Amino acid sequence: MTLQLSTRDRSMLDGEQGPSAAAAMKILVAFSNAVGADGLLDITSAHIDGCLYHGKAGLDFVERLAEGGGRVKVPTTLNVGSFDLIHPGMVKMPAAEEVPARRLMKAHMELGCQATFTCAPYQTRFRPEFGQQIAWGESNAIVFANSVIGARTNRYGDFIDLCCAMTGRAPAWGLHLSENRRGRILFELDVPDPEPSDSLFVGVGLIIGQASGDRIPVIAGLPQPRDEDQLKALGAAAATTGAVALFHAVGITPEAGTLGEAFHGEAPEETIRIGRSDVDRALARLSTVPDGSRLAAVSLGTPHFSHEEWMRLLPLLREAAPGRGIPIYVNTGRATLTRLQQEGALAGMEAFGLVPVADTCTYVTSIMERLDGVVMTNSGKWAHYAPGNIGVTVAFADMKDCIRSAAVGHVVRSST
Repeated sequence: MTLQLSTRDRSMLDGEQGPSAAAAMKILVAFSNAVGADGLLDITSAHIDGCLYHGKAGLDFVERLAEGGGRVKVPTTLNVGSFDLIHPGMVKMPAAEEVPARRLMKAHMELGCQATFTCAPYQTRFRPEFGQQIAWGESNAIVFANSVIGARTNRYGDFIDLCCAMTGRAPAWGLHLSENRRGRILFELDVPDPEPSDSLFVGVGLIIGQASGDRIPVIAGLPQPRDEDQLKALGAAAATTGAVALFHAVGITPEAGTLGEAFHGEAPEETIRIGRSDVDRALARLSTVPDGSRLAAVSLGTPHFSHEEWMRLLPLLREAAPGRGIPIYVNTGRATLTRLQQEGALAGMEAFGLVPVADTCTYVTSIMERLDGVVMTNSGKWAHYAPGNIGVTVAFADMKDCIRSAAVGHVVRSST
């Protein structure tokens, strides 16, 4: 298949719009040919998942684009980096690693990217709209944009997402195209719950991620979520245990008003039934310690906490009044943190051990003061990755139990 390029595409490729645009377009053309796209399409935004420092190659790539005078051509948000730039000194890293890691975050801003540094750009002013073509990195952001909003993006990795931003184009392939967005596998959920817990959505996400493979899952029988944060948790878990970039929840998500709509009128390739015991088993695998284990810390906000989640957390802190010196880290976007500070919502919260973290996340960089006990979390994603990333022992539970545990100093669970 021959890739069709527009006059503007060829102008970029030929260097008429500068060396950086030419380099980005050359990479994008090669990628598009590799995946079998027959053309490129315009995008309205990009989200870049390359701000975490993993070595010199990533920094060299971004600096080359910056030195060539490159600028992104669409509104472009940035995923978490290796540092909390809002709270200097929070991250503990040798100077030899700190300098290039900070430089990587700054170099992206020199390209015209927005200094959002959040894994939840869909809960910022840069949220896309239904049907918009976008090029996003970061697995949870991708699945949320496709599923909950109905925008369109593939799972773009480092460098390709930035090439899309630098050109304003993406390959006409995969989930950008309507015919590739139909459901393939059906999950029938039978878990009666008039007020479904956050853990239910995490558990369902874990299950469909493991079982779907490269097929788009459709969920029938999912209770109406309290808010979009529960769908955020489901999508993050599904993208963590599998390759899910889009799910349809019948009667809930915008492309699944009915079962027929979700499957585009065709039959599912497979049907899997999920009961309460299946959810309980999936959640149990996130914890490696029993109730009563000594608690070292709590970590919330993976993906980053929304303003609405903060409004649920703060009353719990006041009610439980944890005062045992157990830090309660809450990862959140800097825009959300600024809003909370302007509202005065965080006044006095440090007395309860609250430690807001912005621009990064506790499971990807060295922030936690103590790793010698159990860290409790309400995030399926954090519980899945943290043991391997930072070597901690994890207990999973709903947010209320996390705060209750911080108040008593050991793991207690009643709602999972």
